Amino acid sequence: MFSHVTIGSNAPQKLEAFYDAVLATLGLEPFFKVPGTLSYGTAAGPKLFVVTPFDGNPHHAGNGWHAAFLAPDRASVDAFHAAALKMGGTSEGAPGLRPHYHPNYYGAYIRDPEGNKLQAVCHSKKG
Repeated sequence: MFSHVTIGSNAPQKLEAFYDAVLATLGLEPFFKVPGTLSYGTAAGPKLFVVTPFDGNPHHAGNGWHAAFLAPDRASVDAFHAAALKMGGTSEGAPGLRPHYHPNYYGAYIRDPEGNKLQAVCHSKKG
């Protein structure tokens, strides 16, 4: 559905350990890293970039925006949330079912250390 998602940061290098740990729980590995840019995913597949804003203005977290990552199972959603908290993120919604979306919707919401909202979600009935 998408090519890539870009998340702004005032200092991507300070978020590197956070994103490495949190995204690893979902099987997302670094694609490349250059000064001012982190990326995760593959050359031909979907990617996540964490970058300093291209316009040179300071980054600020947007209200009402978040990126949701597909998790292969509910345990990965749990691990995503736990890794985020361990790495300095904050919880915006503990792992659990959210049947108001659909009966098998299992998700967790976090914010990275700069306030960007992220989610991991599993749509499968199995754990």
